[in-house]
Amino acid sequence: MSSAPLNSQESPGFQETLSTGEVEQYDARGFVLKRSLFDREEIDLLRKAAKEDKALDDHAFGRDDGEGGSVRLSLWNHPGQGIYGAFARCNRLVSGARQLLRDEPYHYHSKMIMKDARVGGAWTWHQDYGYWYSNGVLTPNLVSAYIAVDPATKENGCLQVIEGSQHCGRIHHQLSGEQAGADMERVSAILERMKHLYVEMEPGDVLFFHSNLLHRSDRNQSEHPRWAMICCYNAKSNDPYKESHHPRYTPLEPVADEVIKEVGARRFGQDDADVAFLDPNHDASARSLERE
Repeated sequence: MSSAPLNSQESPGFQETLSTGEVEQYDARGFVLKRSLFDREEIDLLRKAAKEDKALDDHAFGRDDGEGGSVRLSLWNHPGQGIYGAFARCNRLVSGARQLLRDEPYHYHSKMIMKDARVGGAWTWHQDYGYWYSNGVLTPNLVSAYIAVDPATKENGCLQVIEGSQHCGRIHHQLSGEQAGADMERVSAILERMKHLYVEMEPGDVLFFHSNLLHRSDRNQSEHPRWAMICCYNAKSNDPYKESHHPRYTPLEPVADEVIKEVGARRFGQDDADVAFLDPNHDASARSLERE
């Protein structure tokens, strides 16, 4: 199936993010890595906003990894008008999501993973659709865009993936600590047949990955933080059949890539506009999740 171009009435002048070969790579491997999709100035704005944002910190909650560590994250449903929304709605991500979903994408949610030096916990092997299936989402036609805010290395707990594992379908998940992990008997069998990769990334790199791709990360044993923002998109045709703590189809308003720096200038300019985070009342439902 060929990827559909962005509707010119919705997003005039927007360019496709991925080549035909990169879309084919995603279909085969379950992921595609775009190096330096965001430049240094853009990612510095995101990092500065996130690490100075008290609302983001107040919004965060922890997940025990079952190994004595805890992963801290902040999660929200609607992209908003601030710096986080500028990333989630920018052409580079929305166009890429549209190409991979072969459909109009909408914002399912975004999250900031805060894996701090020495204390950031692990994530067990899991599929995102292993969680989202329970939310009334009928097919795994969802994609996540993982944006490296800090360098991601083996030492500080970079993302690990099993190449092609999205073809295995949805795997049963069960609790490990406070995280829902995939059935390890099946994961072990998959690891005997498929390639296990460490995805080391530099700030500004973006990994697009399928909702059934098995992935995990180790604890941060280094002196360096590993923060990442993940924007998750669902296909319009995959609108959940029931209400849950993540939204049903909500039209997404894409913005030009330049808006990131424009919002950043407002956030850190002389006016010091409060455009970093979202209205916590608007997204209060995302603060405490049973499965995520």
